[in-house]
Amino acid sequence: MIAMLSGVIEQANADGIVLDVNGVGYLVFASNRTLDKAPERGQPMRLLIETHVREDHIHLYGFADEAEREWFKLLTTVQGVGARIALAILSALTTEALATAIAAQDRTAITQADGVGPKLAMRVVNELKDKVGGLSLGVAAQKPAGAASEAVSALVNLGYPRADVHNVIAEATRRLGAEVSLDTLIRTGLKELAR
Repeated sequence: MIAMLSGVIEQANADGIVLDVNGVGYLVFASNRTLDKAPERGQPMRLLIETHVREDHIHLYGFADEAEREWFKLLTTVQGVGARIALAILSALTTEALATAIAAQDRTAITQADGVGPKLAMRVVNELKDKVGGLSLGVAAQKPAGAASEAVSALVNLGYPRADVHNVIAEATRRLGAEVSLDTLIRTGLKELAR
C-alpha cells in the first residue's frame, strides 16, 4: 500500500499529476486544490496518497495535506460517493467549509461540486453529521455546545438560515470565548445577521 510519494513533477493536467519518483512515473489523481499547489515541471513535490485497488485497476489519489486526505476517506464512506465525487467535493469546498456545511446541515453548499445533486448532498450531510467532530478541523467544524447550541436554535427559530447562523455563532464564540452568555451570543448573532 502506497501512503506517500515524494518526487518531481513530470506533468500536471486537469485530473492529476504524473510524479516521477526515481525514474518511475506515478499517475496521481487529485482535487483542484491540490493541483493548484503543484509546482512547475521538474520541481519537487510530496503527496500523501490513498491507494484504491480494484480487480481491474490500481488508482492513486494524492493530497497536499492530511485534512484533505481524511475528508476524502470519510466522504467515500457515504453511499453513492466514489473517489471521483469525493475529489469534486474537495475541489469545490475547502475542508473547513465542508465541515461547516455538514455541521450546519447546508446541503446547498455541497451541491456546488460537479456531479452532486440535492439528494446526494442530503445523504452526505445526513451520514456525516455525527462524524465531523472526529476530524480536528477547528472550532467552526464542530457542533456548537451549550450556549452556542441554544443561540443557534433560537436564531434559526426566528427564521434565519441555519448555515448563516452557525457561521455567525461559531465566529462569535471564537471571538468572545467559550464562556460567553446565551444573551450575549444571541445579541451578537442578531447584529451580525442584520448586516
